[in-house]
Amino acid sequence: MSPKDVLRGNILMAENVVDGYLADLSDSDLMIRAVPGMNHIAWQLGHIISGERHFAELIRPGSCPALPEGFDEAHSKEAAKGDDPSKFRTLAEYQSLWKAQRAATLALLDAVPEADLEKADPDKYPPYAPTVGRLLSLIGLHPMMHAGQFVAVRRLLNKPVTM
Repeated sequence: MSPKDVLRGNILMAENVVDGYLADLSDSDLMIRAVPGMNHIAWQLGHIISGERHFAELIRPGSCPALPEGFDEAHSKEAAKGDDPSKFRTLAEYQSLWKAQRAATLALLDAVPEADLEKADPDKYPPYAPTVGRLLSLIGLHPMMHAGQFVAVRRLLNKPVTM
Protein backbone atom coordinates (compact mmCIF):
# COMPACT_ATOMS: atom_id res chain seq x y z
CA MET A 1 0.00 0.00 0.00
CA SER A 2 1.39 3.38 -0.99
CA PRO A 3 1.16 6.63 0.97
CA LYS A 4 -1.35 7.86 -1.59
CA ASP A 5 -3.49 4.76 -0.97
CA VAL A 6 -3.51 5.55 2.75
CA LEU A 7 -4.48 9.18 2.11
CA ARG A 8 -7.24 8.10 -0.30
CA GLY A 9 -8.53 5.62 2.27
CA ASN A 10 -8.68 8.28 4.98
CA ILE A 11 -10.44 10.75 2.70
CA LEU A 12 -13.00 8.15 1.61
CA MET A 13 -13.58 6.92 5.18
CA ALA A 14 -14.38 10.45 6.30
CA GLU A 15 -16.79 10.79 3.39
CA ASN A 16 -18.48 7.52 4.33
CA VAL A 17 -18.91 8.56 7.97
CA VAL A 18 -20.29 12.00 7.15
CA ASP A 19 -22.62 10.63 4.47
CA GLY A 20 -23.89 8.02 6.94
CA TYR A 21 -24.62 10.66 9.57
CA LEU A 22 -26.44 12.88 7.06
CA ALA A 23 -28.46 10.18 5.28
CA ASP A 24 -31.67 10.54 7.31
CA LEU A 25 -31.49 14.21 8.28
CA SER A 26 -33.78 16.91 6.94
CA ASP A 27 -32.93 20.46 5.96
CA SER A 28 -34.38 21.72 9.26
CA ASP A 29 -32.30 19.19 11.21
CA LEU A 30 -29.18 20.88 9.86
CA MET A 31 -30.03 24.03 11.85
CA ILE A 32 -30.25 22.36 15.28
CA ARG A 33 -27.69 23.25 17.92
CA ALA A 34 -27.57 20.23 20.21
CA VAL A 35 -26.09 22.31 23.05
CA PRO A 36 -25.56 26.04 23.46
CA GLY A 37 -22.46 27.18 21.63
CA MET A 38 -22.28 24.14 19.32
CA ASN A 39 -22.27 24.97 15.64
CA HIS A 40 -25.19 23.62 13.66
CA ILE A 41 -24.53 21.07 10.94
CA ALA A 42 -25.38 23.49 8.11
CA TRP A 43 -22.54 25.79 9.10
CA GLN A 44 -20.20 22.85 9.68
CA LEU A 45 -20.88 21.36 6.25
CA GLY A 46 -20.13 24.65 4.55
CA HIS A 47 -17.01 25.04 6.67
CA ILE A 48 -15.83 21.53 5.72
CA ILE A 49 -16.41 22.20 2.02
CA SER A 50 -14.70 25.60 2.14
CA GLY A 51 -11.81 24.14 4.11
CA GLU A 52 -11.29 21.25 1.73
CA ARG A 53 -11.31 23.58 -1.23
CA HIS A 54 -8.88 25.96 0.48
CA PHE A 55 -6.38 23.20 1.30
CA ALA A 56 -6.59 21.63 -2.17
CA GLU A 57 -6.11 25.05 -3.80
CA LEU A 58 -2.98 25.60 -1.70
CA ILE A 59 -1.54 22.48 -3.31
CA ARG A 60 -2.64 23.18 -6.87
CA PRO A 61 -4.39 26.50 -7.59
CA GLY A 62 -7.24 26.14 -10.04
CA SER A 63 -7.81 22.45 -9.28
CA CYS A 64 -11.20 22.89 -7.61
CA PRO A 65 -14.65 23.89 -8.75
CA ALA A 66 -15.81 27.35 -7.77
CA LEU A 67 -18.16 27.71 -4.83
CA PRO A 68 -21.33 29.80 -5.08
CA GLU A 69 -20.94 33.53 -4.55
CA GLY A 70 -20.68 34.35 -0.83
CA PHE A 71 -20.34 30.71 0.23
CA ASP A 72 -17.04 31.11 2.09
CA GLU A 73 -18.32 34.19 3.92
CA ALA A 74 -21.57 32.42 4.90
CA HIS A 75 -19.49 29.67 6.52
CA SER A 76 -16.75 31.79 8.05
CA LYS A 77 -15.97 31.75 11.76
CA GLU A 78 -17.85 35.03 12.09
CA ALA A 79 -20.99 33.51 10.54
CA ALA A 80 -21.01 30.44 12.82
CA LYS A 81 -23.48 32.02 15.27
CA GLY A 82 -26.10 32.61 12.58
CA ASP A 83 -29.42 30.78 12.92
CA ASP A 84 -31.32 32.12 9.92
CA PRO A 85 -31.96 29.10 7.64
CA SER A 86 -32.19 31.40 4.60
CA LYS A 87 -28.47 32.15 5.02
CA PHE A 88 -27.59 28.47 4.58
CA ARG A 89 -28.07 25.76 1.95
CA THR A 90 -30.25 22.69 1.76
CA LEU A 91 -28.80 19.29 2.55
CA ALA A 92 -28.97 18.38 -1.14
CA GLU A 93 -27.03 21.53 -2.06
CA TYR A 94 -24.33 20.84 0.53
CA GLN A 95 -24.04 17.24 -0.62
CA SER A 96 -23.74 18.27 -4.27
CA LEU A 97 -21.06 20.85 -3.50
CA TRP A 98 -19.14 18.42 -1.32
CA LYS A 99 -19.28 15.64 -3.94
CA ALA A 100 -17.94 18.01 -6.59
CA GLN A 101 -15.17 19.19 -4.29
CA ARG A 102 -14.38 15.65 -3.20
CA ALA A 103 -14.04 14.55 -6.85
CA ALA A 104 -11.60 17.43 -7.43
CA THR A 105 -9.64 16.48 -4.30
CA LEU A 106 -9.33 12.84 -5.35
CA ALA A 107 -8.27 13.91 -8.85
CA LEU A 108 -5.64 16.14 -7.25
CA LEU A 109 -4.42 13.25 -5.10
CA ASP A 110 -4.13 11.09 -8.23
CA ALA A 111 -2.22 13.83 -10.07
CA VAL A 112 0.29 14.63 -7.32
CA PRO A 113 3.48 12.59 -7.75
CA GLU A 114 4.19 10.55 -4.64
CA ALA A 115 7.56 12.30 -4.26
CA ASP A 116 5.71 15.63 -3.96
CA LEU A 117 3.92 14.54 -0.77
CA GLU A 118 6.98 15.70 1.19
CA LYS A 119 7.11 19.10 -0.51
CA ALA A 120 6.79 21.98 1.93
CA ASP A 121 5.98 25.62 1.34
CA PRO A 122 6.21 27.53 4.64
CA ASP A 123 5.08 30.72 2.95
CA LYS A 124 1.87 29.09 1.77
CA TYR A 125 1.07 26.03 3.92
CA PRO A 126 -0.07 26.40 7.54
CA PRO A 127 2.31 25.23 10.29
CA TYR A 128 -0.10 22.44 11.31
CA ALA A 129 0.02 20.98 7.76
CA PRO A 130 3.43 21.97 6.37
CA THR A 131 3.63 19.55 3.43
CA VAL A 132 1.45 18.42 0.52
CA GLY A 133 0.96 15.06 2.24
CA ARG A 134 -0.05 16.65 5.52
CA LEU A 135 -2.54 18.94 3.72
CA LEU A 136 -4.10 15.92 2.03
CA SER A 137 -4.21 14.12 5.37
CA LEU A 138 -5.95 17.12 6.92
CA ILE A 139 -8.57 16.99 4.16
CA GLY A 140 -9.40 13.47 5.39
CA LEU A 141 -9.27 14.35 9.09
CA HIS A 142 -11.18 17.63 9.08
CA PRO A 143 -14.65 16.17 8.40
CA MET A 144 -14.04 13.59 11.14
CA MET A 145 -13.32 16.40 13.59
CA HIS A 146 -16.85 17.70 12.95
CA ALA A 147 -18.68 14.39 12.56
CA GLY A 148 -18.74 13.86 16.32
CA GLN A 149 -20.85 16.99 16.63
CA PHE A 150 -23.29 15.56 14.09
CA VAL A 151 -23.83 12.64 16.47
CA ALA A 152 -25.03 15.00 19.23
CA VAL A 153 -27.76 16.28 16.90
CA ARG A 154 -28.64 12.74 15.89
CA ARG A 155 -29.02 11.71 19.55
CA LEU A 156 -31.18 14.76 20.28
CA LEU A 157 -33.42 13.72 17.36
CA ASN A 158 -33.53 10.06 18.49
CA LYS A 159 -32.02 8.94 15.18
CA PRO A 160 -30.66 5.40 15.00
CA VAL A 161 -26.99 4.67 15.57
CA THR A 162 -25.35 4.46 12.17
CA MET A 163 -21.77 3.52 13.02
